[in-house]
Amino acid sequence: MTQQQPLSRWRLILGSETQDSFSGMGGGVLPQEEALMDSALGAIYGGPGEGFGASGSGGGKNPPSPVLSKWLGDLRSLFDPETVAVVQNDAIERKGLKQLLLEPELLDTLEPDLNLASTLLMLKDQIPKKSKESARNFIRKIVEEINRMLESDVRRAVTAALNRKAHSPLPSAAAMDFPYTIRRNLKNYNPELGVIVPERVWFFDRSSRVNRWHVILDIDQSGSMGQSILYSSVMACVLASMSAVKTSVVAFDTQIMDLTPLCQDPVDLLFGFQMGGGTDIAKSIAYCQGLVESPAKTLFFLISDLEEGGNRAALLRRVEELKASGVTVVVLLAIADGGKPYYDAQTAQRIAAMDIPCFACAPEKLPALLEQALTGRPLQP
Repeated sequence: MTQQQPLSRWRLILGSETQDSFSGMGGGVLPQEEALMDSALGAIYGGPGEGFGASGSGGGKNPPSPVLSKWLGDLRSLFDPETVAVVQNDAIERKGLKQLLLEPELLDTLEPDLNLASTLLMLKDQIPKKSKESARNFIRKIVEEINRMLESDVRRAVTAALNRKAHSPLPSAAAMDFPYTIRRNLKNYNPELGVIVPERVWFFDRSSRVNRWHVILDIDQSGSMGQSILYSSVMACVLASMSAVKTSVVAFDTQIMDLTPLCQDPVDLLFGFQMGGGTDIAKSIAYCQGLVESPAKTLFFLISDLEEGGNRAALLRRVEELKASGVTVVVLLAIADGGKPYYDAQTAQRIAAMDIPCFACAPEKLPALLEQALTGRPLQP
C-alpha cells in the first residue's frame, strides 16, 4: 500500500473541508473514483458549501430530478447495496429529500429498503398520479423479498400444525381433496388416455373444514410500525391464500379498518394502511372480539408498540377477556431498525404478567412461532 492510499481514505472519511490539510501532508488530489465517492457522500454528509444546494439550486429547495438521478446512479456504481440503502435513508433524514420518493424515474432506481418502504407508505396520499405505479413497484420489490423469506416456511408451519389428512368416508364434490387424491393415484396413470384413473377418491371431513382455525391479525398502524406492518401483511396474505385457516386483518389507529378483503394482494393490503395518527388499542381489540366465533380455534395476534392513546385499563381488560374466553392470544411488539424492539415497557410487563406471550419476534422466526401457537406448544421468542 502506498502512502497515498491511507491518506486518501482518511481524506474521504473526514470530508472535503480537510483537503488543504491533507495536501500539506502530500495527500494531493483524489483519484477519479474516490473523487466521485467524495462528491456523492458530500451531498449528504458534507459541510457548508457542499451538497445539492452548493451549485446554486436555491436555499431550502430540493434539487432537480436530473441531479438526484445522477447522484443515485453514482451511489449504485460506487457502493454495495447495503451502503446505498443506508445513504438513501440518510438523504431522507438529513436533507428532507422526500422528492426521492415522489418522482417515478427516481423510484425506479432506488435500492429496495424497509425504511424507505415505510416512509413511502406514510407518504402514499401525497404521491402524484404519475408516480403511483412506480411506488407500487418499489413496494412490490420489498414484498417479494419478504415473501421469499416467509412463504414456504409459513405454509410448511401451518401444514405441520394442522391435520389436513383427516378424511371422511362420506363423498362430497365440494369436499374432495384433489391434491391428496392425485398423489395417491399417480401409479394409475394411463399413458394411452393421458389421464390418471383413480382407484379411490378422498374427501375432507367437512366438520374439520368448518371448524378450521381462525387467525386474526390486529395491526397497529401508527408511525412506528412500518417494518412490522410490512412483515405482517405478507404473512397475512400467505395465510389468506390457504384454505386450512381463515384469516382476518384489522388495522387501527384511533379508527378501525377491516382490511381482510385486500388480502389477495400484499401490495393492495399495504396501501390500505393509513400510517400515522393516534392509537386506541382497546377499541380495536373490542372490534376483534366480535370476529371470534370459536374461541378454542382462534389465534389472535396483537401487533403493536403498545403506546396506548386511549384507555390502558380497558386495553388490559380486553386482552384478559380474550384469553379467558379460550382464544390463543399473542402480542408481537413493534420492530424497527433491523429488528430492534420498540414498545411501551410498562404495558408489555402487565400483559406478560397475565401469562400472555408478549415479545418482539425476528421476522424469520414468524413461521415457527405460528406453528407453536397452532399446536398449543409454549411460545419461544
